[in-house]
Amino acid sequence: MHAHGDLPPSPWVTRWAHLVPAGGTVLDVACGQGRHMRWFYERNHPVVGVDRGDAAIKIVAQWGQALQADIEAGPWPLAGRQFAAVLVTNYLWRPLLPTLVASVAEGGVLLYETFAQGNESVGRPARVDFLLAPGELLQACQGLRVVAYEEGFLDAPARFVQRIAAVRLPAAAAGPLRLPLEPGRGS
Repeated sequence: MHAHGDLPPSPWVTRWAHLVPAGGTVLDVACGQGRHMRWFYERNHPVVGVDRGDAAIKIVAQWGQALQADIEAGPWPLAGRQFAAVLVTNYLWRPLLPTLVASVAEGGVLLYETFAQGNESVGRPARVDFLLAPGELLQACQGLRVVAYEEGFLDAPARFVQRIAAVRLPAAAAGPLRLPLEPGRGS
C-alpha cells in the first residue's frame, strides 16, 4: 500500500502542466500528502498546499508553503492571492468554486479533476454533495478560457469524473492566443 504522497501525479495534471508558466507558483487545494506538490516542486515551481489534516501538512511542508485550514468551515486562508496554477484533484466544495477560479492569475491555469454523477454506481464517493453534475465544471469556469474538458468514465479504478484545464487570458492579449495542446508545441 502506497502513501498518497508516493502515488504518481494524475495523468490529467501532467498532461496539462505545460500550461503552467515557468517558475510560477502552484496552489494545491486539499493537497493531502502532496503527490502533486512534490511533482511541481521537482520541476522548479514554488508550491503552496492547503489541507485540513495536520499529518498531511507536516508531510508537504518539505516542498513549500503548507497551510492547515478547514476551507469548508473557516475563511479562505489565501484571500487576495493569485497563482500561476490552481490545482484540485478528488475534492469538491461547491461554495469554494468561485474563489478557486478567482485565484488563477492572468496567464495562469486551473487544473481540476474530481468525481462526477454516476460514480455512485461504481463506488465512493456516492453522495451527490461530492459529485459534479453534468457540465458543472464548465459552468464554474465561465470566466476562464477552456483548453480541455472531459466528462465520463475511467477504468482502474472504476470512476466517473469531470476534469478541466482552463486559463485566465492576459487582459492585454491581442489576437488569437496560442495555447499548446502538447508540451513544447504552439506558443
